[in-house]
Amino acid sequence: MPDITIVWDVDNSRGDWQLVGPALTTGNDLDNGILISLFTDRTANPDDPIPDGTNDPRGWWGDLGEDVPIGSRLWLLSRAKQTQETLNNAVDYAREALEWMIDDGVAARIDVLAQWVRSSFMGLQVILYKQDGTTVASKSYAWAWNQIS
Repeated sequence: MPDITIVWDVDNSRGDWQLVGPALTTGNDLDNGILISLFTDRTANPDDPIPDGTNDPRGWWGDLGEDVPIGSRLWLLSRAKQTQETLNNAVDYAREALEWMIDDGVAARIDVLAQWVRSSFMGLQVILYKQDGTTVASKSYAWAWNQIS
């Protein structure tokens, strides 16, 4: 049975379920996997500085005792400066979050590109490839955050 379809709501910077009339749309399992991997808060590493000043490493309770946690550490960039280092971190965090797709054979290779779309607005492009080099999926996301000036 296919998953419920999740769509990226650009205006509100979040994923949401898609409806057709009164029913939830199903399908797009690959898109859902990418969205959940990128935009679910993965537990911070012990040496990660927490941007809101708390000691809350976030994450999902179901990851306790698991080797590979769900989600990404992109949330750690919520107050990062608009620098090349922040873009590099975003690419690293996205690759880390999507690595399971390579490990599970969903994709042979994944390219991740990050860029500043405008002030306080980052864009991320994810391209998944099959073993033969053809594209499985190419998705673009953009979101705003409260950067430090």
